[in-house]
Amino acid sequence: MTTTANTTRTTASAFGALIGAGVVATVAASAATMVVAAAGRTAGISLDVSGAPIPVAGFGVLTTAFSLVGVVLAALLSRFARRPRRAFLRTTVVLTVLSLVPDVIADADTATKALLMLTHLVAAAIVIPAVARRLAA
Repeated sequence: MTTTANTTRTTASAFGALIGAGVVATVAASAATMVVAAAGRTAGISLDVSGAPIPVAGFGVLTTAFSLVGVVLAALLSRFARRPRRAFLRTTVVLTVLSLVPDVIADADTATKALLMLTHLVAAAIVIPAVARRLAA
């Protein structure tokens, strides 16, 4: 009975650490993408896509949404994958590359496309390692 309780407590603790690290990384990534977008706008890079401006706060909102999807993915992989860290890293790297495709084909100037892609890479550079560290190898 003690072994089961300890295993359950350890599993719950690891899950809590994963979620906690994911939430902290999500907040950091959201703030970072807003800073990058604001810096780009300040430097004269347009945030207009298809003639409509993207608000700086929009970068934070979308970063939060997609980062939390990544945290849920990590939680599922930690439960069901044989090698959760490896599966998470492979999946998120592919998803990050795929996230750049809409930026490449967007109706925007080259500097705007580059800025959009940079925000994706900044978010990924913050969230992916922070979450992966909490997954079993």
